[in-house]
Amino acid sequence: MNYLELHKEFKEQSIAGRYITLDHIEPLMVKYNSEIIGQSVLGKPIYKLQFGTGKTRILMWSQMHGNESTTTKALFDFINFLHSNTKLSSIILDHFTFCMLPMLNPDGAKLYTRENANGIDLNRDAQDLSQPESIVLRKIFETFQPNYCYNLHDQRTIYGVGQMAPEANPNGEKLNLATVSFLAPAFNENRDVNEVRIKAMNVIVAMNRTLQQFIPNQVGRFDDSFNLNCVGDTFQNLNVPTILFEAGHFANDYEREITRKYIFIALISGIRFLNENDIVLNEIDDYLKIMQNKVVFYDFVYKNVKINYDGNEKIINFAAQFKEILNNRKVTFEAAISQVENLENYFGHIEIDAKGETYKDGESNFPILEKKANFYLGKNIKIVNGLQDK
Repeated sequence: MNYLELHKEFKEQSIAGRYITLDHIEPLMVKYNSEIIGQSVLGKPIYKLQFGTGKTRILMWSQMHGNESTTTKALFDFINFLHSNTKLSSIILDHFTFCMLPMLNPDGAKLYTRENANGIDLNRDAQDLSQPESIVLRKIFETFQPNYCYNLHDQRTIYGVGQMAPEANPNGEKLNLATVSFLAPAFNENRDVNEVRIKAMNVIVAMNRTLQQFIPNQVGRFDDSFNLNCVGDTFQNLNVPTILFEAGHFANDYEREITRKYIFIALISGIRFLNENDIVLNEIDDYLKIMQNKVVFYDFVYKNVKINYDGNEKIINFAAQFKEILNNRKVTFEAAISQVENLENYFGHIEIDAKGETYKDGESNFPILEKKANFYLGKNIKIVNGLQDK
């Protein structure tokens, strides 16, 4: 199957970039005959889409965190595919029933915040159910009675895949980006593996095998520390195989338009696996072979920079990180200094070697945490918003 051509054909062109709000998706909700199933804190509608007539029921929800929109885009790409009237889409709709909540947190989406309008992280509200959005999701879970749950998220640019220890990386090779990560959440404190969790692991293994064809060594396994307040852990604890999707960074893809393609591929390949494999598999070993992702990246690392420290010249390394700022209904990326020294085993998506040139910013002439990343390295290297000015 040519997954890349499939995505090119069915990519939803009306939504793009990082800032995806209810205003952006409501025309699509109308197009696909959605149902309003509840309201957010600020009274915004929470929509449900349901497709298919099959016995295997899959519940999917996205933008539980309002500033995590990549999987929402990929979900609509997948929905377009489901409505393509192709042989494969018809088979899938005959064998599955999908219940989708493309934007669980519309208030957070508009504000471009992780939390809802009350400042609550909905992914820590699975037990208290203190927020209207959390209650909506739990009611759908109880009434739809899914056979599988897909918990769709974004992860930050800080994650990489590989070994961190110097002895495992003696030549200092840069680790790979964690472009997509998965998790079969734990269902108890011991992080035991039962039949329910194995089902989730099997799907992840299938998706990983497909993705390795496109982004080799860029698929990670998320940490499985148990927290019953998290929705995925709760649903796994309630004996429903649950899969966490994390859409991460691809080189220079800060708008996450490339990553959305790989989430789309993961969605289709995982569904194909479920459709074609009736036998009970146990692929825990292959699941555990997926490298656990680790915090190893900054957006920028500046190496071998000369500074004047207490009257003494010193060579240091420091890092900067983009902050995502909502300005006039558009997300902009503003680089600020985030770490000075102590960068062993850390890498930059972009690395600049100053080769001993002196740091100058016209003020402190020393990199200060949270300061905007606008400075000079010597006379010839000008850094503007983290990047070398051409």
